Order: sequence, then structure tokens, then C-alpha cells
Amino acid sequence: MQMWYSAVGLGYRNKAVEAAHNAQLSRLPQLACQYLHKEKILLCAELCIETERRFGTKGRVHFNVGGSQAVEDSLKLVRNYANGKSLMIAFMGGYHGRTLAASEITSSYRYRQQYGHFGNRALFVPYPYCFRCFYGKRRGQCDYECVTQFERLFETEYYGVVSGRKKESEFAAFYIEPVQGTGGYAIPPPDYFRKLNAVLQRHGILVVDDEIQMGFYRTGKLWAIEHFDIKPDIIVFGKALTNGMNPLSGMWAKEELINPNVFPPGSTHSTFSSNPLGTAAGLATMSCFKENDMETVVKEKGQYLLNSLRDLQKRHKVIGDVDGLGLAVRVEMTKPDGITPDRALTEKIFEEGINGNIDMGAKTYGLVLDVGGYYKNTFTLAPPLTITKEEIDLFIDLFDALLQRCLKS
Repeated sequence: MQMWYSAVGLGYRNKAVEAAHNAQLSRLPQLACQYLHKEKILLCAELCIETERRFGTKGRVHFNVGGSQAVEDSLKLVRNYANGKSLMIAFMGGYHGRTLAASEITSSYRYRQQYGHFGNRALFVPYPYCFRCFYGKRRGQCDYECVTQFERLFETEYYGVVSGRKKESEFAAFYIEPVQGTGGYAIPPPDYFRKLNAVLQRHGILVVDDEIQMGFYRTGKLWAIEHFDIKPDIIVFGKALTNGMNPLSGMWAKEELINPNVFPPGSTHSTFSSNPLGTAAGLATMSCFKENDMETVVKEKGQYLLNSLRDLQKRHKVIGDVDGLGLAVRVEMTKPDGITPDRALTEKIFEEGINGNIDMGAKTYGLVLDVGGYYKNTFTLAPPLTITKEEIDLFIDLFDALLQRCLKS
């Protein structure tokens, strides 16, 4: 139930992606990134056309290797466009990578702790984690208090965000994950990002949408931000683009931010970015998404998984919260009170699953899970998008068996 942090959307050893990758290996396996090759152009075109179809905005794609590197490229793009402004806003619980600059906008202090002072550390604001609201409110009864509190920062220069009468902000961009990966897959309320974006637009702050974990149909859309009715200025992507066959990442940006007159060739560079093996695998992956109507399939399977988990939740008081979007699904474990985080139980279930000794029928199984969330008490489920209903049923039975075993011991 954990496909390599969402990198393997189509399941391990997908035949179509593997065939495209291996054919490219025997044809043209590597090429320095400054040279063009057919697959690079075709994949750029596919991503730009699909993104324009969704947001009505023309843009361009720039490739890199890993997610952190793509985030770094986007930071260069933002700082260039914002006339050198170097400060960003990001979410508590957000994760954008562990290179030096990406660590500045990743909320966890432990990633910065041993490396000294970070002068461009982001301003971190609460994410709409409604099950444990930062402001103590309840979902559906809060009137979006989190947005109200964010907007208040711009009321006066003495809150440290804007200057005097013109209220110009020193912040260049807000880095968002529509659904937080490491933060535990909490699902924002439907109007949150639309309301937040209205504040950002008034103050000329760009939206950078980090889709490295949630892009490529994990949530049932090509880009997770499509669920929330805003148009990002920049999209950062990676992981599932090649189904995990090759490290290939990148960013899409609006034309006015990335055209060569504004962001000249050579403004950023990586020797192995846009490598032929990755672009060939990426094209095959994109074809598989289309051929299998992933938007419809993932929505249906995700709802089936959610419904099954909610039925299980009724039988176990220690399942405090179940939520999800597409096949990004969270199961938060608590004490029997339904709210106090239970990290010990979560770790016990994880370890028992890995041990691989769950008897079910005539077979013995293991269960691969991933633990995340603010309190390390949340199972973040990211199964292959190709998972069957029978496999979902098997997972529910195995998870139920693990729960019962761990609660007895």
C-alpha cells in the first residue's frame, strides 16, 4: 500500500514503461541536457498541452533530476521574476526537499539543525489540517479561520509581512502542497486554496504548487491543485512521471515567468536533466495514464477504499480519522478516545506488517505500510493506481487482522 512515496503509480515493472525505457537504452541511453532529442520535445509538449488544457494558461517545462533540484530551479525562477526577493511562505508540515535551499522552505527544523543559520528560512503558516486544527476549530464550523488569520498578517507593517501604505510584501512566493505528503495526507476543505489565493494575488505573491508526491493522478487528477479551483504560477513535479524507472523531475511555469527573455538559457542547469531514458519512460507513463482513463479509475477506486476504511473505523475506536483524495488516503491512529495520537500502536502495526506472518486463508502475507503525519501516527496509503477491488478487500482484511493482533498484545 506504499508505492515508493507515490513514485510508482502504475505498479512495479509496468510492461509498457519498462519496454519504452529498455528500447531507449539500446538506441540512445544518454545525452548532455543542452542537446535536444525527440523524446524530450514530445514530453515537454505533452506536459504543456495537458497543463494548458486544465488551467487555460500557456507555459514551458524545464527538467531536472530529483525533486529537490526541481524545487531549487523554481526558487531561482521566483527570485529572478520577483526582482531578487528571496523570502518565501510555506506550510507547517510541508516537505519540499533536503538540499540547502529546499530545507529553507521545509518546515522540519531537524533538516536544518546541523547546518547553521538559514537566512532565507520561510515564514511557516498553519496548513488546514482540520482533524487537528491549529486554531482549535471544527471542520465545517470554522468559517475558514486559518485564512482569516493569514490575511491579518497583511493588515499592518508591524506584523512583519508588508511595508507601509502600499503594503508591498517582501515575500515572493507561497510554496504549497495541495495535499501534504510527509505531513500525513490531510485533505483541505474545498474553498481553502481559493480564499488563500485571493489574499496572495492582492499582494503579488506567486503560488508554487509542489506536486512531486501528488501529481500524475495520485489524487485522481493530473495535478492535485485541480481539485481546489486555483491556477498556480509554477508547478514542480517528479517521482511518478517515469513510474520510478528513472530520476526525472521538472517544473512547469507560466510563459511570462520562464520565457527566454526573462529567464535566459543557462539560468539553471544539470548535466543529467532531461536524459533520454527518463523522457522515454515519461512518455510511456503519460500514455498509460490516458489509455487507462486514470481520472475516472482513481476516483472510483479511491472512494471504494475510503468507504471500506470507514466501515473498519466503525469497528475500531483507535482509528481516529480516515480521509483521502483519489488514492492518497490517510488512516490516523489514536487512543480509544478517538483524538490522542497513538504513535506506539502505529509503529507496532507497521512492524507486524513488515514481519510478513499474517495468516489469511491458505496463505501467509505481509503488509507494506508507510507512517507519516505530524505525530507519526498516520498511515499514508499510496497504492498503485492499478490496484484492484479484490486487492483493496485483501488489504482491509490484513489491516483488520493486524489491528486485532496489536490491540490484544
